[in-house]
Amino acid sequence: MATSHDASAGFQIRPHPHLYEINTWAWLEKLSERQKKNVTLANVPDAEWDALAKLGFNIVWLMGVWKRSDESRRIMLENRGNHPDFDRALPGWKASDVVGSPYAVAGYVPDARIGGWEALDAAREKMGARGMALFLDFVGNHTALDHPWVHDHPEFYVQTGQQDFERDPSLYYAAETIQGRRFIALAKDPYYPPWNDVAQLNHFNPGMRAAQLADLRTIASHCDGVRCDMAMLQLNDIFGNIWRHLLGDTRPPATEVRANVPNLVLLAEAYWGTEQRLLDLGFSFAYDKTLYDAVRDINIPEVRNRLATSAEQQRHFARFMENHDEPRRPEVFGNERLAADGTLLGTLPGMRFYHQGELAGRKVRLPIALRIAADEPPDPASEAFFQKILQITQQDVFHRGEWTLLELVPEGDASPDGLIVYEWRSGNTWKVIAANLTGSASQGRLRLSDRVSVSQQYIFYDELNDVKYPRSGEELHNLGLFIRRDGFQAHLFDVTAAP
Repeated sequence: MATSHDASAGFQIRPHPHLYEINTWAWLEKLSERQKKNVTLANVPDAEWDALAKLGFNIVWLMGVWKRSDESRRIMLENRGNHPDFDRALPGWKASDVVGSPYAVAGYVPDARIGGWEALDAAREKMGARGMALFLDFVGNHTALDHPWVHDHPEFYVQTGQQDFERDPSLYYAAETIQGRRFIALAKDPYYPPWNDVAQLNHFNPGMRAAQLADLRTIASHCDGVRCDMAMLQLNDIFGNIWRHLLGDTRPPATEVRANVPNLVLLAEAYWGTEQRLLDLGFSFAYDKTLYDAVRDINIPEVRNRLATSAEQQRHFARFMENHDEPRRPEVFGNERLAADGTLLGTLPGMRFYHQGELAGRKVRLPIALRIAADEPPDPASEAFFQKILQITQQDVFHRGEWTLLELVPEGDASPDGLIVYEWRSGNTWKVIAANLTGSASQGRLRLSDRVSVSQQYIFYDELNDVKYPRSGEELHNLGLFIRRDGFQAHLFDVTAAP
């Protein structure tokens, strides 16, 4: 991996990279407690960056570095519906612990708590020296209610008239602007009530899009990639369907983001099956929520269907077991499922996405409006598993090798249907992964034929479970490799010719 991170040259991110998401504000608060001084991005101890690099992370996403909104903080604090979540994450919390949503951006400048541009650039410099790229947020769909554009450029937002506002004020924000009083729509997706602390941008307004591209160019000069919040809401048809009742049949202007930030890596938060559409428009990676849901629901046909697409398509999906929008991993994929589900999602092609606290098996989800969470003891089983899987997948074959989905044929009294089997190959390195995603035993034969020599002996070393299985080339060629795994168990074989 290149260590240069000059935006003009572009940071060369490793194929099938490992990304680590950090809640920046909460992380700095914890570091400050430990260091007994105020820690910003300017003075994060080198040991923190060293630890992430040692674990094999290629990308660090510093979530929530931008200027927080005073209005969002007030709204979050006054909404008593948020208080039970606050109580769970930080018993005895105080008003000062509520800092507002990182997705109600009041301006694309680093928040004072995080440090200024120099602090952000210093952190990026330290990451780059360790072969890690820096990702930041870009919230393209909306802004905070107290963003300067609300006052200075109300035309940048979706608006309505006073009559609509009076009919249902819960959908709009009454703003005093340079153009007088304006009623601005609160941002939303089509399936939920509006987010009451953010204003909906009008993506069909050319001036807004030009201003947004200027912001994106500024961000691009300070990082290597951006995670684009709710990216699918900015697709012309989805945006038009949500807001046509207020905008009419306005024709969307053309905007070419790639021409403005050609070297910026773009990660799309994507839902509703929009992943491929966003990738086709120039995104580098897209959330694979489809696979997450299928694995969670033990929907094996859907898992197979997702993995049956080409290896080139697979390399652009971001695979995860949790992030700040999803429940904590132990709630969805309990430790009894970790060996299978964690191995699958940690060894598939694409971006392998991990979340702060996931490696320690944390169970308490931190509301993004809180500055910190209460301490929680790490789970030894989670720590042991993730340390092992991250160590194994630092091997070059998982990044530069060729990935192929394999098929089992039935054998014996247990069906092969629960097993997902695939290989990675690069030069003389050969890995075979078999994960049983169901709760009952699954077995079958893996036909290897021309992959092996009849006259050779082979060692299948299960790196996950530290067990060696000697097999003859004759058996592997003529019958195939017999694989049986109990419910939610996995093999991760390193295959070598015996001496």
